[in-house]
Amino acid sequence: MKTSSKGLLTQLTQFWNLLDDLAENNPEGYKNFIEQELKEGKQLCAGPEPQFCVQTRILKPKEKMLFINLCQWKRIPAPKSLTHPVPLIVGRPEDISETSDTYTVIDVAYNPDILQTAEKDQVKKDQLVKMTMKCIEEQLQFTLSHTYHITKFRIKGSIQRTKQNLMGIQAECTDLKERMRKEHSLGQIRSSTVSNPDQFPQLLLPKDQVSGKAGRLIEEISSTEIQVEMKIPVYELKIVKDQNEKPLKIELKVELPGINSVSLCDLSVSEDDLLIEVSEKYRLHLNLPESVNIEMTTAKFIKEKSTLMIMMPLV
Repeated sequence: MKTSSKGLLTQLTQFWNLLDDLAENNPEGYKNFIEQELKEGKQLCAGPEPQFCVQTRILKPKEKMLFINLCQWKRIPAPKSLTHPVPLIVGRPEDISETSDTYTVIDVAYNPDILQTAEKDQVKKDQLVKMTMKCIEEQLQFTLSHTYHITKFRIKGSIQRTKQNLMGIQAECTDLKERMRKEHSLGQIRSSTVSNPDQFPQLLLPKDQVSGKAGRLIEEISSTEIQVEMKIPVYELKIVKDQNEKPLKIELKVELPGINSVSLCDLSVSEDDLLIEVSEKYRLHLNLPESVNIEMTTAKFIKEKSTLMIMMPLV
């Protein structure tokens, strides 16, 4: 059952009220809660890390060399059990040219437990690679060669490109990013995780692709989502410098006419980008000009002016 927008806003309001009560009546407990949320949120905020790279070939629609970067990412939930589907996310294929060679790179991310288990058992590793290739064929309508080999390098291309691809920084915000990213909201910080993988659509592999006890179904996490059309609010972003012209922090002022409640604001911050969504009315996604210290980031909502002020110290 899907939760309605009204229901989500009610839950958020209750959450903020609980935090306010905790801060007033139990400051020590509030401090411990925030520290724990920051710790867990920092782990979720970390980007995907390359584990190993597979080289094979695309046969159709056009024959070309293919490299598959398999990455571990804590934002990807682990399967509930050995019999449940394995969640993953597949990035968009990218064609790269080097001198006279042109090849395609596809980034795929799993929960770290999945890849670490596969590294310890060659049979499971082979099954994981073959299931990954099958998922790519199903999702991208490719026909791949059944032969492959593990390269000596862990990643093809740059780590930054891989992270941007999987995290959707250059593309539309993905469903995974919306559900899993670390969230900082008006100085009260929380993190959210996908706790129920069954919420996502499943890619069910044919029986001949699931061999033995180690065989698992693969569950695809959707990388696109229909977004409600929302306005980009008026904002002002500036870098504050010291007397020696050294950048100290980023200050962002966002005007939100018609908004008079903090519970309607949803602010998410990572080291290099920021996302604000407000009651299905406003949406602002910015790539930050400098890396910021997410643990020291603060925000304040000025009700009288319907303005959100965000202060982000630089790393």
